[in-house]
Amino acid sequence: MDIVALADRLWRGETSTSEHHPVVFSGDLCEIATGVAFLPTFGNCTAFQTDDGLFMVDTGSAFTAPKMHEQVRTWSKDRLNTAVYSHGHIDHVFGVGIFEEEAAQQKWRAPHVIAHEHLPRRFDRYVLTAGFNQIINRRQFGFPNLVWPTEYRYPDETYTLDHALNVGGLDVRLRHEKGETDDATVTWIPERGVLCTGDLFVWSSPNAGNPQKVQRYPREWAQALRRMAQLGADVLLPGHGMPIIGAPRIHQALSETAEFLESIVDQTLALMNQGARFADVLSAVQPPAHLRDRPFLQAVYDEPEFIVHNIWRLYGGWWDGNPANLKPANDRIVAGELAELAGGAGRLAERAEELADGGSDADLRLAGHLIELAWLARPDDPAIQASRQRIFTARAHDATSTMARGVFQWAARESTGEFY
Repeated sequence: MDIVALADRLWRGETSTSEHHPVVFSGDLCEIATGVAFLPTFGNCTAFQTDDGLFMVDTGSAFTAPKMHEQVRTWSKDRLNTAVYSHGHIDHVFGVGIFEEEAAQQKWRAPHVIAHEHLPRRFDRYVLTAGFNQIINRRQFGFPNLVWPTEYRYPDETYTLDHALNVGGLDVRLRHEKGETDDATVTWIPERGVLCTGDLFVWSSPNAGNPQKVQRYPREWAQALRRMAQLGADVLLPGHGMPIIGAPRIHQALSETAEFLESIVDQTLALMNQGARFADVLSAVQPPAHLRDRPFLQAVYDEPEFIVHNIWRLYGGWWDGNPANLKPANDRIVAGELAELAGGAGRLAERAEELADGGSDADLRLAGHLIELAWLARPDDPAIQASRQRIFTARAHDATSTMARGVFQWAARESTGEFY
């Protein structure tokens, strides 16, 4: 598959990210520029040839590391000199080990790993919350057998804000940014005009709202995108998805993604500053209409409304402004009371089915509330279980993003006792 041609078709709208999903797409390694190899996979990898071995940005996940190594070796037999982690997510940091084993066999110097100083704390947190991360990632991606790792290859060297290094004659500039994570590194190779963004750009509505993950930083993310746009890169290699070739396209993609985030942040903060409740903020904030059709901003992974949640959490805490939610009753108790008032849990389920038959997004959202109340009130009722499964299956079918689809599919399975 010609990755450059596919990237061009995506940009032109001749195909879409729903067909070539940026997170799950996998292809073969290609030399994207002289001495620069790009491997699109579950966590993209980039390799640069130098006079003293390879320099890599990201090394893939535990699942993709063998393929990554095999593909790199079809392109170059040179040892891995240095690897940079663009951030600490596990789909980007698990390929160094296979190069270290190779180095030991060949009696080469072991690879040197560089990352931002916050990254080791991420690994520490992943060990502390391994069970929780296993559950939420099984749910998010629909992988019931996913095992969350508890051993990590920590960096040999960390830096604070900016870091310049030379690897075999290749000048490399690293800069710390905050966005999807607080440990992100942007890699800029000025002499080759190549920019490696990590997950600060992934051919999707930015992953600044993920419902099951820790805090994101959309305002700082937009600032990072603005800084990258000023570099004048000729080749952009993202953490997920296709390359972007050509300075005008790169500037547009980065600038408009920044504008997208800035608009959502500004709208949310304006309503918060007026004292609005979270529910009203969530229903009012919309991304800019003129960016809605951009092929690199579609809600195929995260969604704009989820970003609003993270902005509220970042600037306003966890309380949503509803006094009943400050110290709430248990959901099951509330469900039981409302079911009794409605004439039984079955009546709630019937109304949920009626709404779901309407088919609109608003109807399905309300149906989700009602069937969840019915199920919480009578979780062992087979008819209610079946209704909940049908309704959340319908919600999953209509969802555009990986985040929403994963949660709704999990709820559908949970309805009949299938747990991750």
